[in-house]
Amino acid sequence: MTRQNISSGAPWEPIVGYSRAVRVGNVISVSGTTATGPDGKIVGVGDVYAQTVQTIRNIEAALAKAGATLSDVVRTRIYVTNIEEWEKVGRAHGEFFGTIRPATSMVQVSSLISPEMLVEVESDAIVGE
Repeated sequence: MTRQNISSGAPWEPIVGYSRAVRVGNVISVSGTTATGPDGKIVGVGDVYAQTVQTIRNIEAALAKAGATLSDVVRTRIYVTNIEEWEKVGRAHGEFFGTIRPATSMVQVSSLISPEMLVEVESDAIVGE
């Protein structure tokens, strides 16, 4: 099967040795994604809802490069730095995935790479066979 590595253009991808997403056959895995804007700055500093929205938009852009859409997502994993804000994160996730309803998890972590980051999301998608 052919492997397609999808880059977001972030300068740390080659340093760390990862891709924003990888497509092999009809399966696409999207790396942990944050609310990083096109300028490299975090969108929605201090606002977990806004960060979740931007994060899912970033996932959507990676999926598009791989020939998929959010409707192809079968699994998400959500990492938050404050589980008490789960409803805000869940509301944003539901706005994108409410009718798609992928399997998901939400867990609290002690921190993400930057203290400004409040949420990180991974996703897996399967495109039509």
